[in-house]
Amino acid sequence: MDGISIERAASSDLTRSLAGEACAIAYQALPEPVREVARQCVLDYLGCAIAGAGDPLVGMLLDEVAEAGGTAQASVVGYSSRLPALSAALVNGAAGHALDYDDVNIAMPGHPSVAVLPGLLALAELRGSSGREVLAAFVAGYETACHIGAALSPGHYAQGFHSTATIGSFGAAAACARLLGLDAATIATALGIAGTQAAGLKSQFGTMCKPFHAGKAAQNGLLAARLASRGFSSRTDLIECVQGFAATHGPDFSPEAAAAAPAGGFYLLANLFKYHAACYFTHAPIECARELRRRHGLTPDSIAGVTLCIDASTDRVCNIAAPVDGLQSKFSLRQTVAMALAGIDTASLSAYGEATAQDPALVRLRGRVTIDFQQNWPQTVAEIEVELADGSRVRARRDSGIPAADIAEQGRRLAAKFDSLVEPVLGAARARELRETVAGLDGIADIGIVARLAAG
Repeated sequence: MDGISIERAASSDLTRSLAGEACAIAYQALPEPVREVARQCVLDYLGCAIAGAGDPLVGMLLDEVAEAGGTAQASVVGYSSRLPALSAALVNGAAGHALDYDDVNIAMPGHPSVAVLPGLLALAELRGSSGREVLAAFVAGYETACHIGAALSPGHYAQGFHSTATIGSFGAAAACARLLGLDAATIATALGIAGTQAAGLKSQFGTMCKPFHAGKAAQNGLLAARLASRGFSSRTDLIECVQGFAATHGPDFSPEAAAAAPAGGFYLLANLFKYHAACYFTHAPIECARELRRRHGLTPDSIAGVTLCIDASTDRVCNIAAPVDGLQSKFSLRQTVAMALAGIDTASLSAYGEATAQDPALVRLRGRVTIDFQQNWPQTVAEIEVELADGSRVRARRDSGIPAADIAEQGRRLAAKFDSLVEPVLGAARARELRETVAGLDGIADIGIVARLAAG
């Protein structure tokens, strides 16, 4: 079975078509490569969330929702606390995005797993759902988000909306509704409830509000599905209707793009995992800089100037010129290029802090970086030319938007990433047990074991 393969839906029934396809996704029909990447998404999300749980923003959210109280229904990653499912979705979503180390899909464009999984896992823990049920629901939510994102691209994101927050709310709703076993009409209602909550602005990048967006998307989607299951009313054509989501959230709306089948039948197969703890659009520049340093033995003192060529759209995503802390550094093309040229490990969480952002040598090096924004380039492509002190020039070009061809090797890289993130928090033995449990997710009768292992 392919993923969500919408018939060439007229703009008048896109929401219902998406709901119908989400309802139809079944675990038994998922190809093994899709199941494997889905398991990898769960593992990567948990690793990022456990490592991100210590971020101050997560503590603030946890204090706020704990003060409000409520029935203990779901676990909090990295903590012993238990919260109402809606509160757990919010806190865990923010934790999963706090490090900006979680996965990406360019079709969305944004971070699908961190929007979909926190609410889904909270609901699954509450219901005692099986691993297979969670995997099928996750795929349904992931594919829904990417189809909607494709329909609204590129204008929605370019206009200033953070798709992880906005489109992610729809994906979370579809996943939670699928787990609840709702029929297609009720899933369409859930999508409508999600859409009327969806919000998030790119102008908040570099602040605590960006990870907050992910938590809100997860919470929005879970709330939408639960309200729909109770009979709460909404339009069932909210995406495409007059004054609906598409009409009010950007200049572009293409039902044909939503109906187009992704390569391999599933957007999930184009998932991009992060191996640098910064905005994904910094990854190709980082790889260029790392390659040039390695190939030519560059040192900061040998570099007279750096020219980075990259798509102009990144100017409003990750171009903080003079970051003053670690969070801003993750959204600074100049800073991350300077870090890579200086040999700093951009995969290390400790590399992103005030000391690095304000290091005099790095400040001088990033001051030599000039950005030459290109029109209509692929967003994931970068070229760097370095002028050396002796007048010679060296160049590199990379595209970070190519999915891994070897899923098994990708799994090995993600396991190493997971261990590096989780062992300092939970210890080596528990990190290994959690990793092995996720690898066997298909055979788990109750997802609660995963939640308990991920808790502090």
